[in-house]
Amino acid sequence: MDVLDLTRLQFAVVTIYHYLFVPLSISLSATTAGLQIAWMRTGQDRYRQLTLLVGKLLIVTFAVGVVTGLVQEFQFGLAWSEFARFYGDVFGPTLAIEGMLAFFLEATFLALWYFGWDRLSRGVHLATIVVVAVGTLLSAFIILAGNSFMQHPVAFELDPATGRAHLTSFRELLLNEVNLAAFPHTTAGAVMVGGALLLAIGAWRAAAGTPDRQAFITLARLGAWMTAAGGALTAVTGDHLGKVITQVQPMKMAAAEALYATTTGAPFSLFAVGPDFSIEVPRLLSILAYGSPDATVAGIDDLQAQYSAAYGPGSYIPMVPVAFWSFRLMIGAGMLAMLFAVLYLWRTRRGRQPAAWLVRGALLLPLLPSAANSLGWIFTETARQPWIAFGLSKVADGISPGLTSGEVLASLLGFAAVYGVLAVVWLRLVRHLARKPLSPPASDERAAAEPEPALSY
Repeated sequence: MDVLDLTRLQFAVVTIYHYLFVPLSISLSATTAGLQIAWMRTGQDRYRQLTLLVGKLLIVTFAVGVVTGLVQEFQFGLAWSEFARFYGDVFGPTLAIEGMLAFFLEATFLALWYFGWDRLSRGVHLATIVVVAVGTLLSAFIILAGNSFMQHPVAFELDPATGRAHLTSFRELLLNEVNLAAFPHTTAGAVMVGGALLLAIGAWRAAAGTPDRQAFITLARLGAWMTAAGGALTAVTGDHLGKVITQVQPMKMAAAEALYATTTGAPFSLFAVGPDFSIEVPRLLSILAYGSPDATVAGIDDLQAQYSAAYGPGSYIPMVPVAFWSFRLMIGAGMLAMLFAVLYLWRTRRGRQPAAWLVRGALLLPLLPSAANSLGWIFTETARQPWIAFGLSKVADGISPGLTSGEVLASLLGFAAVYGVLAVVWLRLVRHLARKPLSPPASDERAAAEPEPALSY
């Protein structure tokens, strides 16, 4: 592997690892706020207990997400300085604002929420976690605007003297049509990941028959509803995102189907082995790409000829097998997670006890939406190749000059080792929190805090 391949691999490892925690932070913050609102409205103590549990899971996840996110942002200066130099005026504000939101807004108010129990008024205390939930959504929206610029560059102009891109409208950057389609899709995927984790914890603890079993039954069914609803929303928003991507990056959609010849009424392959065997759904790719079964989908060969004429000689074809299979595995993993959640809801309706195999399956469920999210980003980024900013500059032009393979390999191994330790720490902390009994009822806590009356004789 040359320095370019190693640098791409390093960024992929850093980004995919970081993104394991981002969807959890988004969904757990909103869930914590929702549970606290439910407690305040109903007065049922199980909602207060679940608020504390989910909030602690959020704190652990948020801490790891911030640390790994910092490394990801540093990559633009360390390994991709040429990209940062040319497009930093456009891309930089999104990173700066996202960092400020994560550190100064989300972290501050998350600390106020955690340490503010019984110290802040109920309304102010609730407001702190609502701010965290809104902050995570804003953070995601703004950072996705930066990535959307790489998919579909907008709101910039090139300085003819320096060749650098200058931001012309931050509003237009945020309202990039790719960002407006990617944000709801990303948020829906985040709901699935958080829901799957809560379903796993709730089903496991409810099956153990602990005194707080009823609260964990509530948690499991809440997680199942989140996974099922998130899956449905992911499908709807993904359909819209696919149509937008077809307009701005037709090569990506062609690579997703390995469609080499331009085809009217193009089919979609559910499974393929080589060029001679595939299971196809007629006209489905045309529907996914344009919303019409009779639409014409441009093929890889014709697009390669168009790009060569527009951008100069060279290959503009991404890694087609990676795009083809990551797209299908993403859809398959997401659908399986959604179907399992629906099955769990059906088998536990009206207070029914889930079968042992269903509980065991729930413990593995978080792997599916997490894999779907990662595969989605692998498809999004690899199928954009060879562009780092589509139609403007290639990935090979963005790496830092003078970077050596040895330097990249050493840092890659270092990051992998540190991230491995962080993964173990996170898993152990989550398991510890999941195993602990829920906090005692509020009345018991108050009784324990009150001093015993002095005896008199």
